[in-house]
Amino acid sequence: MNGFTKIIEEVGGIATFSIKVFTQLFQRPFEFRELLRQMDETGSKSLILVLVTGCSIGIVLSMQSRGTLARFGAEAVLPSMLALSIVKEIGPVITSLVLAGRLGAGIAAELGSMRVTEQIDALEVSALQPFKYIVITRVLACVVMFPLLTIVCDIIALLGGYIEALLSSNLDYRLFIDKAFSSLRLSDVLFSTGKTCVFGFLVSIVGCYSGYHVKGGTREVGQAAMRAVVIGSLLVLLADVLMVRLSLILFGS
Repeated sequence: MNGFTKIIEEVGGIATFSIKVFTQLFQRPFEFRELLRQMDETGSKSLILVLVTGCSIGIVLSMQSRGTLARFGAEAVLPSMLALSIVKEIGPVITSLVLAGRLGAGIAAELGSMRVTEQIDALEVSALQPFKYIVITRVLACVVMFPLLTIVCDIIALLGGYIEALLSSNLDYRLFIDKAFSSLRLSDVLFSTGKTCVFGFLVSIVGCYSGYHVKGGTREVGQAAMRAVVIGSLLVLLADVLMVRLSLILFGS
């Protein structure tokens, strides 16, 4: 019963924290310089990880699918299958989960360290607004950078899939591009990429909440980072179920 109560309290705390973010989002002052710095931290520092993830996704998916499709004489649909699988589902979800591991833990650990060393308390005593400077900039940075990193991951994954197809069957790149993109609708690309804004919001909110409310010492900072990764990843998966269902309602199958 205590565990269930703790879960309810955690959910309520995250919801209240999210409402506070929305209420202060459009209030002055606007920390544009810190926002740009956080976008750089979120985007450029995660780029190598996203590139490696995307390349491995494309190559492995192409290798695994080729044999299965060849059994049914459908090897020609490999480019279409890769494009639909990567752009609509695998790219956005895997990218968000990878970033949840890196950014969720990083944000929680950074804010937790600031809390236990009383840096946040010092900002509050100085009549500054640490919530806008520390939390909102990180949330906005994740909301903006998640879709951009997802696009990079999708492109690299498709490139990796083409390289594997080229080495295995000497597939012409023009044929690959034509088959891959003829199966995609604009709504597929926009909705699948746009839903990562929601994923970025969830990951950043959980990371900021876990770090901002740390009580204790360095041990609690580590626990907050671990909790941010676990909860953030679970919320990404649950949100993906809802978003996919919404896309089916709006755009059909």
